[in-house]
Amino acid sequence: MNYQKVAALVVVFVIASSIVLFLKPYFPRGRETTYSGEKILLPEPRLKGDMSVEEAIAKRKSIRTYKNQPISIEELAQLLWACQGITHEDKRAAPSAGATYPFEIFVVVGNVEGLRAGIYHYDPFEHSLTMIKEGDFRKELQKAALNQKWVGDAPVDIVLVAFYERTTRIYGERGIRYVHMEAGHIGQNIYLQATALGLGTVAVGAFYDDEVAKIIGTEGAPLYIFPVGRV
Repeated sequence: MNYQKVAALVVVFVIASSIVLFLKPYFPRGRETTYSGEKILLPEPRLKGDMSVEEAIAKRKSIRTYKNQPISIEELAQLLWACQGITHEDKRAAPSAGATYPFEIFVVVGNVEGLRAGIYHYDPFEHSLTMIKEGDFRKELQKAALNQKWVGDAPVDIVLVAFYERTTRIYGERGIRYVHMEAGHIGQNIYLQATALGLGTVAVGAFYDDEVAKIIGTEGAPLYIFPVGRV
């Protein structure tokens, strides 16, 4: 390949990258699905805690047994902020390829102080929850998750749901890989924030996708369930 061809390819790459950067602000960024149920504004997240990130990393582990005690709405708010909360400008707590933000966060609440049992959707822009269904669906979720007991026992289950097209319409098939990477980023944030709060969690990936989606009431693809409880 001669230098002229190399230079031409570089120019094409730069132009294509510039077009993607120009178009990104015109793509919806996590606001493609709206919910009309009761809205609950969450307590503001704390930006300083009692545990350093180094200590949280050292203590982080998967925990599958929880006390039969509620978690507080403040603790849940902090966990959700760590998932997808707005940190500065319009950036979120977990990195996303091209800032496409393909994930929606759903919460199956069973025993949270200040919240009725139900299924909720988290809005990072307003730091709020919208109720989708009222009632305790933890045992149904446990059954869909191959009857893993910790899913039904935890006071709350955080479910990560992916909408692949938000990323693939920019990056094509490669975007599928980026979505899976982002699931890992969010999951580690949940682990570290739970640890810093004195709570326990475990990443659950074994479940029947269609059944979980039906319980949640979403057309997206559930990728992770994170039961969270007091230890």
